[in-house]
Amino acid sequence: MIRPRNALFLVLACAAAIGPAACSTESGQPAASRDLASGATSTPSATPAPTSSAEPPAAAPEPLALSPQAQADVDGRLILAAKANDAAQVATLIAAGGSVNAKDAIQDSAFLYAGAEGFNEVLQLTLAAGADVASTNRYGGTALIPASEHGHTETVAILLTAGVPVNHVNNLGWTALQEAILLNTGGPRQQEVVRLLLAAGADPMIRDPEGRTALENAQRLGFTEIADLIMAGSTPGS
Repeated sequence: MIRPRNALFLVLACAAAIGPAACSTESGQPAASRDLASGATSTPSATPAPTSSAEPPAAAPEPLALSPQAQADVDGRLILAAKANDAAQVATLIAAGGSVNAKDAIQDSAFLYAGAEGFNEVLQLTLAAGADVASTNRYGGTALIPASEHGHTETVAILLTAGVPVNHVNNLGWTALQEAILLNTGGPRQQEVVRLLLAAGADPMIRDPEGRTALENAQRLGFTEIADLIMAGSTPGS
């Protein structure tokens, strides 16, 4: 049994050695000694360092390169989607790595086919994805030539704005201007196509394989309005 006088001595000795907070007279044993006896430590826990709430977001991972077989598959599906005029699927396949310049067995690409057929939403997607505007089809023609033949006025405007060469000559010896005259009826849509082509710098003096100019072909076929546009050399009123 610890007498009161002895207990007071222990408390004073403890306070002198390790500080009063570590001492207790509750059991006559210093608190630090009780902690050590029970296996616990008496050192204060460290305060964790605050974490920043404004950490920069992780960079998006680079898309994996496709194997040759996978690339050929996605390119083929992209061309089929373009031929079906499925703009949503075209966008999905472009995002998956499909090339808008890849061609199928008959030399159609998503870009060339969309331009030829007047699929303007698909066409705009291919242009945004880096379509080669100077690329040619199996007839050696740009997308502008069949678009002009078919009278797709909005498509012709899109292609001219994109920079498709206006005076390119295909394997048949025809420019877009010649084909707009020779392979259609000379109606209002063809007249508008001719206006657009002339305004973009189409040369009406380029002759076809028969040696005829665009003006001579328009006159020969009785397309008076187109002949007048060519002779005027520009859009009326400009």
